[in-house]
Amino acid sequence: MAKPKIALKRVYEPPSDDDGLRILVERLWPRGVSKAKAKIDHWVKGIAPSPGLRVWYRHEIEKWPEFKKRYRAELKKNAEAVDELRALCAAKKVSFIFAAKDEDHNSAIVLRGFLLGKAK
Repeated sequence: MAKPKIALKRVYEPPSDDDGLRILVERLWPRGVSKAKAKIDHWVKGIAPSPGLRVWYRHEIEKWPEFKKRYRAELKKNAEAVDELRALCAAKKVSFIFAAKDEDHNSAIVLRGFLLGKAK
């Protein structure tokens, strides 16, 4: 089976035909974005970092290495949500839609790497 193509895109960027299936990978709906404007095809809330991990991390860059390790550990224990997401991604073009301002240090990056078998 071919690995899926997974793009990453902020929810605040306009949707495009190149996005493929748009999957929101956040536990909370992003502020200031209507559901109509976001054009989300699937919302997999359960795949996002736990509330405790999200609050601990608070997008503090010095915590990034530890955040990645902790989030991957959560994903390993979250087979149901991971399987749901893998099914949505199966050999399709998908975009993981996220809300974080930092496009280089966010849970969507860790999630994509986890699903593609990369330990970035």
